[in-house]
Amino acid sequence: MAKKVLFAASEVYPFAKTGGLADVAYALPRALDCDVEVIMPLYSCVNREKYLITQEKTFEISMGGNTYPIEMFGCTHEGMNYRFVYSPILCDPEFLYGTSCADYGNNAIRFGLFCHTIVTVLKDENYDVVHLNDWQCGLVALLVHDDPQIATKTLFTIHNLAYQGTFNASAMSELGIHGDHFTMEGIEFYDQMSFMKAGISYCDALTTVSPTYAREILTPEFGCGLDGFLHQHRSKLQGIINGIDSNHFSPVSDTALVASYHDAKGKKASKSDALKTLGLKGATKPLFVFVGRFVAQKGMDMLIEALPKIAAMECNVALLGEGEEGYHEALSDLSARYPTIHLTFGYDEALSHRIYAAGDFLLMPSLFEPCGLNQMIAFAYGAVPVVHRVGGLADTVKKIENFDAESTDGFGVVFNTPTARSLLAAIKKACTLYAEKKQYETIVNHNMKGDFSWAKSAKAYSAIYERVSNG
Repeated sequence: MAKKVLFAASEVYPFAKTGGLADVAYALPRALDCDVEVIMPLYSCVNREKYLITQEKTFEISMGGNTYPIEMFGCTHEGMNYRFVYSPILCDPEFLYGTSCADYGNNAIRFGLFCHTIVTVLKDENYDVVHLNDWQCGLVALLVHDDPQIATKTLFTIHNLAYQGTFNASAMSELGIHGDHFTMEGIEFYDQMSFMKAGISYCDALTTVSPTYAREILTPEFGCGLDGFLHQHRSKLQGIINGIDSNHFSPVSDTALVASYHDAKGKKASKSDALKTLGLKGATKPLFVFVGRFVAQKGMDMLIEALPKIAAMECNVALLGEGEEGYHEALSDLSARYPTIHLTFGYDEALSHRIYAAGDFLLMPSLFEPCGLNQMIAFAYGAVPVVHRVGGLADTVKKIENFDAESTDGFGVVFNTPTARSLLAAIKKACTLYAEKKQYETIVNHNMKGDFSWAKSAKAYSAIYERVSNG
């Protein structure tokens, strides 16, 4: 019998998105062979009219001696049922988590309230499993653990251990969390409280988003101070690679593109259009693209260091993203100085698709990468990834030197050391590959035919739901 699952996330495409979590929260529930509903905050940026989001009920949450009004909303979009939590303190701020300069100071209260509301839903309705994603949902595992009336089992997925939801210990009383939990085995983290630790400690099952990252976070280099704690919980930890929605990311049917295509030669129209739009010249030169957040994790320091030398090569570079102000300023300066570098600052879903379609190579020089979706999107659109061999990139991108036409793997240019020098060497290798047109097109066409969907991984999640709910 199919399990009933409540899938909880702080952002879900197409309603609200800052990164890959939103894409996962859109695609994974659709791939599951379960009775799934998705729950998220109803931020001010969500278009209620467009998605026919209507109010379902109202109630109040008592948390830490304060009472907060809650309105529950819902809609059905593309056959999936979505539920939305609205409360002014949670949803009215302009951004999801904070500005480019700093997170909001009351995020503990905001997402603590989100977690308390999820628990209220679990009390009122029968779900076999609640699937919690990242720190914003971590407190649910603790609250469910503490409430004997709730039979629902908890699965907690770590999408990025670097973002842990740590707050001043005084927030515990405001969140209605008993002081008994403020221990090293509970939610205490260097005299602060951690939503991430709450999820890890009290969940029934624990996953992260690639097998390699599951191993990496048990080491001091990638454990973000939690490697020892994760070792204690490693018996319930499993790495499951993310996938992409093959319908949403398909150059054959993507309406954002100037022309659909199904192989390397078909990319020509998209590339010409992008070069014209971005003011770049040289259709015969390789186009390297970057789509993502401008943060240290994504290798921005080595990329910025390497860009002047990249600009001297016979290639073009197009960057799309948003993030920290310092990186924005540095990239703006470089794009102003070098005519072969173009920067688009901001989030634009349709433009991102056009840039993937235009790109000959995708740059992903991440210092660490729990999974990464960009490289799989690049495979689908025929852009060969240039990646640092780490985390999910190590699991999904195999070296072009080992290309095997019979393999189901995707292939790209892989470098092992996170330095500007290594990145430059990888880009030179990519340019050499691009000059060998037949080999380049063979690899592109192979990658485009690959299956990077959620099908296999969804079965792994369904197996966990089955196991924990029957255990």
